[in-house]
Amino acid sequence: MKNSPALSKAFLIPMLAAITAITPLAIDMYLPALKSIALSLSTDTSEMQQSLSTYLAGYAVGLLCFGYLADRLGRRPLVTFGLFGFSIISFFLSKTTEHDMFFLLRFLQAFAGSAATVVIPGYIKEIYGKDTAKGLSYVRLIMMGAPLVAPALGTFILQSYHWHMIFVVLAIYSALMFTIVFWKLKLPSDSDKSVRTDKTLFGAYHTVLNQKEARPYIACSVLSSLAFFGYLTASSFILMEVFGVSAEMFALLFSLNVGSLMAANILNSRISSRFGAKRMLNAAAIIGIIAGVGMVTVNLIGTNYIGMMAFTMPFLASLGIISVSCDALVLMKFHKETGSASAVVGTLRFAFGALAGPILAFFYTGTAMPFALLVLTTVILIYILQFRARQETKKKDLLV
Repeated sequence: MKNSPALSKAFLIPMLAAITAITPLAIDMYLPALKSIALSLSTDTSEMQQSLSTYLAGYAVGLLCFGYLADRLGRRPLVTFGLFGFSIISFFLSKTTEHDMFFLLRFLQAFAGSAATVVIPGYIKEIYGKDTAKGLSYVRLIMMGAPLVAPALGTFILQSYHWHMIFVVLAIYSALMFTIVFWKLKLPSDSDKSVRTDKTLFGAYHTVLNQKEARPYIACSVLSSLAFFGYLTASSFILMEVFGVSAEMFALLFSLNVGSLMAANILNSRISSRFGAKRMLNAAAIIGIIAGVGMVTVNLIGTNYIGMMAFTMPFLASLGIISVSCDALVLMKFHKETGSASAVVGTLRFAFGALAGPILAFFYTGTAMPFALLVLTTVILIYILQFRARQETKKKDLLV
């Protein structure tokens, strides 16, 4: 018997989220084992930390390659190739005994994994249509469990076995996802060649970057990433050094902030269909500005960590809605270049997110003020960009 649309979504969305989760799992699971890996490979922990940058570089390069290929060849070949390659490389990582080989394999692991994840936004657009923001919220809500569970899982594996087993688990997980995808992931676009782009690699990316109506939302998405990476970079320093909370309290507060992101995605999944992505983006930007002003005020007048958390949580919630809404608005502007659009947004996010650390270091004052000013500036720019985009759309509609 043919599944109902609701039942299909109930199966497809968790599956797509589970595919996307390979990235946070690959990043967060091995972090507790960095010291053990460094000792095993005869290097130091500080150098081994650079393997994270190696992974991010491989992921960014992969996005640019596979985003276009997904539009040209179809999504299904890319996601199966990506999961299969990720599984094989993860297994080889569990066997490596050399420092240089570990770095090379981490680059290739990320490169392969990007092939599987870059197609997910396009699939969600196909499933949800004009309610793409709702679908993206569901996927991000589910996959947020990965960064919450991954460090604890990595620690458990390290204590029970050894660091090699972390990559064995990643290999098994991706192999399982490959099997499910191979037998179950069959959507109309996988066999419909009319939705494939006929442009060259540079032509496809030129189309994405030249889409005037999409550019403001791409910029907003990139700015939200800068603010979020700023939070990831500064959160431990702000809470533990500036406000003096314990490591245990920091872990609790960090979880509360992740909880605010999850709550925002739940809210967005429930009401975005009613109000639309543009209104949700506008409302989230306003909330973000209010929260940003609150963080600056807290640092001006001086208060404890509770005051900072009171504004950090709604700010992160607003970023969650901003990010999803922007991605949906970008995807809706393209019919045959959704993979290329996802690749552009993803690559720019990583590139600008990487600037958060240097920016905060340059304006370092020993307080949380540089962070507060950074995130406030980003969300003000987001509000201006989306407001101008909405005004341009209104003018265009009036002319028509």
